[in-house]
Amino acid sequence: MLTDISSAAPVVSKPPPWWKARSEGMRLLRLGAGLILAMLVLAPFGDLSITSRDPWQELLRMLAGLVSPSPSLLESPLHALILTVSFALWGTLLGALLGLPLALVYSRSRLLRGACAGLRAIHELFWALLLLQVFGLSAVTALAAITIPYAATFAKVYAEILEQLPQAPIKALPAATSRLMRFVYAELPMAWPRLASYTRYRFECALRASVLLGFVGLPTLGFYLESAFREGRYHEAGALLWIFYLLIATLPWWGHRRLLPVLAIASLWWLGPWPNVNPALLWRFVSHDIWPAPLVNASLETVVSGELFSGMLQWAGQLPHLLPALGNTLLLGLLGTAGSLLVAMALWPLASRHVGNRLTQRTTGGLLIFLRTTPELMLAFILLLLLGPSLLPAWLALSLHNGAIIAFLCARHANQIQLPLSKPQGRLECWLYELNPRVAPGMFALLFYRAETIIRETAILGMLGVATLGFHIDSSFEYMMFDQAFALLLLTAILNIAVDSLARRLRPKSDISEDSCVR
Repeated sequence: MLTDISSAAPVVSKPPPWWKARSEGMRLLRLGAGLILAMLVLAPFGDLSITSRDPWQELLRMLAGLVSPSPSLLESPLHALILTVSFALWGTLLGALLGLPLALVYSRSRLLRGACAGLRAIHELFWALLLLQVFGLSAVTALAAITIPYAATFAKVYAEILEQLPQAPIKALPAATSRLMRFVYAELPMAWPRLASYTRYRFECALRASVLLGFVGLPTLGFYLESAFREGRYHEAGALLWIFYLLIATLPWWGHRRLLPVLAIASLWWLGPWPNVNPALLWRFVSHDIWPAPLVNASLETVVSGELFSGMLQWAGQLPHLLPALGNTLLLGLLGTAGSLLVAMALWPLASRHVGNRLTQRTTGGLLIFLRTTPELMLAFILLLLLGPSLLPAWLALSLHNGAIIAFLCARHANQIQLPLSKPQGRLECWLYELNPRVAPGMFALLFYRAETIIRETAILGMLGVATLGFHIDSSFEYMMFDQAFALLLLTAILNIAVDSLARRLRPKSDISEDSCVR
């Protein structure tokens, strides 16, 4: 099972009864075929054109910069690297500290679950754009942009981990034991390995998010990456990319649990700058600027007379025409999900020891590490420079990144399966009859777990000029139309929650939880 994916012990999968296996297999086959068919039918309705004059020449220049990076790195990228790690480390730490107590009551409060779903549905970059209006280009903006959605995510996943614990030790406690004492003495010792493992995974995600904060002007590594790529300084961009990949690759060493407290304390010297916030301006922004004017000026008389309703209709009429952006967001989300499935199906067998040979395992494994390490926004930005502005770079970025994550986990799961002695001799037959029936349910479960992430990233790709909801959100912030931007953020959150709810209904019955995405 994919929940055992972080374990080194081999997994012996017991096949279900043939009638259940056949029924579930047919359902997955119809689901995958329907998803790919929908992609083929709807893809012509999107703008997938290549508008760049000579993409191959530009690609060769980028590859040359990656192969021969510029060694002349200045002090500024080094400081940006330290800030990238500091923001990620403290954002993850604060998110975990806030999410853990919320997890204790998460399953018993529908209001809390709804609030957490809304908070984590908004991308870290959107939180940064919102917080920039109050705290400016400061450490508070970066830390809060990571902490807020991560706290909601930690609350959900920590609660799922606690719910899956054996109940016998918990029931052995006295009946009068409080919820906190039950957690400290019974649940925490059993759940600690999985809690720590998932927190380490979120720290790796926070490193990528911290890099991306540079795209909105915060002085992290992404700020210099975007500038170098946009100005065609590919040798400098190649050096910065190698620094980023080495940062992720060496995480098990410098991010060891014994070193993290030292890094956390030392990074306090580098965090900054800290904003000088006027409380009156902060209160005005929260209570006035982000809300529609008719709602701010509402009174009992305007409600009774209907002026509030007519004023809200007039305000809504000033919003940009959102149907094309909403359609592009949903279309790109569907294309990205189907593309991720195709990438995963094509690559995981080549990376597994039962199907691939030594050459394909190493080359495919290296490709998967590269694709899953590079954030979608960065991939889309690079592809946008190559292919020009359209939905095509965004589609490719979503498919390659998320497909690589799923393929990596499926190959890792397949490598842990012990095949029977009577297994088929051919690699194709082994994949078709032995591995695929056992891996496919987990692959589709992971695919629909990633659906919410794909929609979040689809919206944020609008910051690159892709015509999704994120494009209008970014434009609203640029023109200081905060009420409009906040309304679009709420619309994006509702859309993400709806897609996640649909994905849960389509998800196969598999013993898998979100913490199985630990890489």
